[in-house]
Amino acid sequence: MDKYDVDDDEIIKRVLDGEVNVYELLLNKYQSIVLSILKKRLPFEQVEEVAQLVFIKGYQSLPSYRAESPFKNWLSSIAVKACYDFWRTSYKNKEVSVYSLSLEDKEWFDKALLEQSTQVLIKKGQESEAKELLNWALGKLSPEDKAVLELVYLEGLSHKEASELLGWSVANIKVRSFRSRRKLAEILKRLTL
Repeated sequence: MDKYDVDDDEIIKRVLDGEVNVYELLLNKYQSIVLSILKKRLPFEQVEEVAQLVFIKGYQSLPSYRAESPFKNWLSSIAVKACYDFWRTSYKNKEVSVYSLSLEDKEWFDKALLEQSTQVLIKKGQESEAKELLNWALGKLSPEDKAVLELVYLEGLSHKEASELLGWSVANIKVRSFRSRRKLAEILKRLTL
């Protein structure tokens, strides 16, 4: 009888009963299938190492194996998950040292950093100007209009929450917030003309 003709479930039962060396039969039987899966999804130099991890994980997970599908399928799913784990890990560790870059790459990197930091500074300046302009325009409104706009639009309160804070009806808050927004827009529009 050929060693590959032995039933997988029988081998697994023997391994779980303490004959750990019998796991080698499964390893030999499915090595080509696992390698085939890994070769399609991983860099060549990583295939052997990940294959070892697949068989170790398979051995460690044998107690959870349920013979609902063939062992080959179960082990194949472990191999596919190992590929995902490999790429997830390599993606997290894909940092490159600046010192390993060529001179051209370093110059490009420095230029990109300078452009990005300049854009950040410009954006912060624009945000600061916008805040100043908004505060100036809000100062032109009545205290009631300013309070409604600040509560509803700047602090994000609902009309009901604003009405409770100000002691006004919800309808009054809705009407005043609509009118106050229009007044604010008119003030800003006059400023840009």
